[in-house]
Amino acid sequence: MIKYYVYENGSLRETEQSEPGCWISVVQPTPQEVRELVETYGLDSGFVKSSLDEEESSRIEREDDQTLVIIDTPVSSVDDDQTKNFYTQPVGIIITDDYVFTISIKETQIITEAMQGTIRNLRPSFKTRFVLQLLLRIAALFLTHLKQIDKISSAAEQQLHDAMKNELLMQLLALEKSLVYFSTSLKANEATIEKIFRGRVIKLYDEDQDLLEDVLIEMKQAIEMSSIYTGILSSMMDGFSSIISNNLNIVMWRLTIVTIILEIPNIIFAFYGINTVDLPIPYTWFAIALTLFLTSIAAFILLKWKKK
Repeated sequence: MIKYYVYENGSLRETEQSEPGCWISVVQPTPQEVRELVETYGLDSGFVKSSLDEEESSRIEREDDQTLVIIDTPVSSVDDDQTKNFYTQPVGIIITDDYVFTISIKETQIITEAMQGTIRNLRPSFKTRFVLQLLLRIAALFLTHLKQIDKISSAAEQQLHDAMKNELLMQLLALEKSLVYFSTSLKANEATIEKIFRGRVIKLYDEDQDLLEDVLIEMKQAIEMSSIYTGILSSMMDGFSSIISNNLNIVMWRLTIVTIILEIPNIIFAFYGINTVDLPIPYTWFAIALTLFLTSIAAFILLKWKKK
């Protein structure tokens, strides 16, 4: 789907067709729309293909009069078992002399917010500032998602103190995996922003320097938070793993005690059940009494030894 937006009266407005200085949003394009981007607007086919590749890493590249910025943006989803997952999805930003394009394989929160006017003073005609405003909002979204991860992990930890449930452990594993995705994407985003900061690929204006510094600061803060939460969650998982292992050892010990105690009656009754003569005290009551006595002694000794 291709949509066109222009800045008028302090906000973005959707139009029927493109015009110089507008923003062209491309989400889940059809093969025909991809050809239109290449043939009508002259976009580099490699840039378009890279923007639609879900495995593409964050980078910045310039080819003739076109500049490609691929940035990872955070995304969340909920599985059928109610496990919440966080991952990243690349968004391609292509800057030409007349237009600014955003291209993504799926709808993302950053594009939706831009369309709805959530990002204030987003002017496509100011191409460099337009890109930096999107990057700043993406950094803020990472921070928001990281806080959600911390909140979910803290809630799961409290519930696990009450009862060990597989669903909660699976949620923590999913969060640990999500933090790996976030850490990798944030570091790649930081490298891309630092390249922009050097001003060799995208032309920077004096009034954009403060905004670019804000973007870099927010991204570094997100990287730091991701590192902290990763360490906390890893320690938490190690702790719960030790608890589970200890609980398993306790269960196995109890089963061993029960097995040993139950063997005593089997031995005595098997002995009295064989076809032999001249058994010592060949009375049923004696066999039962002896069994109870030896079982009690064995249980007492094993339990006292366990407490030590």
